[in-house]
Amino acid sequence: MSSRIKKTDAEWRAQLTPMQYHVAREKGTERAFSGEYWNCKDPGTYLCIGCGAPLFSSATKFDSGCGWPSFTAPVDASQIDEVEDNSHFMRRTEVTCGACGSHLGHVFLDGPAPTGLRYCINSASINLDKQK
Repeated sequence: MSSRIKKTDAEWRAQLTPMQYHVAREKGTERAFSGEYWNCKDPGTYLCIGCGAPLFSSATKFDSGCGWPSFTAPVDASQIDEVEDNSHFMRRTEVTCGACGSHLGHVFLDGPAPTGLRYCINSASINLDKQK
């Protein structure tokens, strides 16, 4: 996206918890089965922790058994960016927020139908806007 949200490091640190900052700004990860949303069944929309952009719907969430929230598709593919990630001696595709660049997680080709994709997303990088 051309109109990327820009904040200073100090602004990000003031807005985010230490874990959120580590994941979203330093491309970290939380331990499997430890995040707030890995086993959440509440309906709603998952928003970017950095800017509030709508990223994933609970309607596409599924239990992949990996210990992180997993989705078959984003709400709108234009809201996310996918980047080749060859870190840690692995070949993966990193998923970032298209609006603010926050690291969300990775997407893998082992998900269920209809997309065959598994967006493996850190709870620390999203916030659930519960459906009322």
